[in-house]
Parts: sequence; C-alpha cells; structure tokens
Amino acid sequence: MVDTPERISLAGRLRNNFLTGLIICAPLAITIWLTFTFIDWADSWVTPYIPQRYDPQYYFNITIPGTGLLVALVCITIIGFLGKNLIGRSIVSFGESILHRMPLIRTIYRSVKQILETVLKEQSTSFKKCGLIEFPSPGMWALVFISGDAQGEVAAKLNSDGEEMVAVFMPPTPVPTAGFLMFVPRSKIIMLEMTPEEGAKLLISGGLIAPEYAPVAPIAALPSA
Repeated sequence: MVDTPERISLAGRLRNNFLTGLIICAPLAITIWLTFTFIDWADSWVTPYIPQRYDPQYYFNITIPGTGLLVALVCITIIGFLGKNLIGRSIVSFGESILHRMPLIRTIYRSVKQILETVLKEQSTSFKKCGLIEFPSPGMWALVFISGDAQGEVAAKLNSDGEEMVAVFMPPTPVPTAGFLMFVPRSKIIMLEMTPEEGAKLLISGGLIAPEYAPVAPIAALPSA
C-alpha cells in the first residue's frame, strides 16, 4: 500500500496527458474529416458530368480528390463573369422567364435567389451582429443573431405603435441549423460586441466556449475647479 499514491499520481498524469492529446488531435481530425467529406460530396455531384477526355482520372488511373470541386469553382466563376455582360444577362433573363412560368419551381427559385442575394450581398448587415432577448420568460436570456429591420407588411403592422421592430433569428443548441424567426422591439434587445462566429461557437459548445471580453473602463470625471 506504500506505492498506492504513486500509482494514483501516475494514473492522473496519464489521464491528463491523454486529455491534452485529445484536445489537440480531436479538432484537427474533425476538421480534416469535414473537409474531405465536403470534397467527396462535391466530387460525387460534379465528376460524373466531366467529359472523359477532360477528366485527369482517365489519364492517371487514380482518384484525384477535389477534381469535381475545382471544376465547379471554375465553372461558377466563368458563369458569374459571363453573367455581367449583355449577352450573359440576356441568357439569364431568358432562363428566369422560363422558370417563372412554372408554378412550383418559380416559388422555390425566387425564395432561394432572394435568400442568397440577401446573405451574399456585400453591403448586407444580416447576421453580422449578436444580441440577447428575454426568452422564454422574463429574467431568462437567449442568444440571437440580428437579421435586420422588419420590412414590408410586418413592419407596417408592428411599427404602428411607434416602436421599431427588428427581425432576429434564435437557433437552438448545439446544432444551429434551425430555429425561430422573431420580431422584437429594438429596445428589448441587448446588443453584444461578439462576432457571429464567436456567437456560433458559444451556441455549439453549449456555453463552454465563451469569447474573451474586456469591458471598457468608465472615464473618470474631471475634478471641478
């Protein structure tokens, strides 16, 4: 029984080393896995449509990861370049006119296009700020992402009492891929200085990973003469 504390100490050191290694290796392994999963997913969609004479796998007889993803990026860039000139805009307008005649497809197309234009717009402020609102009851606070000011009929109906309403998105924990769209009075929102990336980390980790915050010290009042 004399060497029991030594054995416990050794076991503790081994456990701490294992946890340290896990903290180092797990994020790296997950990042690599997600990256290759995304590349494989893109390749599975694009590679079957590449003509055989342009497919590097046909000449090297080996699978080259990322070929489909690279081709997709090049094609999207070329389409974007062509879509800026007169001929490209004419072709896009002609294609959209065909889609707009299809009852179900036109609704899906318009919705997806509007969402992408809003999110990818360089001047857009959507989801660039985080805030806190009281939810689900007073005294309990939930993290939300600011979508923007209420617009259209929603703004006309809710702003009639003189209080400006703001659209916010409240995702769940730990997978913030779904959530609630709510319209909250601006005065009821506590704005945060953390970035959306930091807010997403806070949500995904269940509050374990909180961003660093250095409160600004109040400026001392000057002594009266």
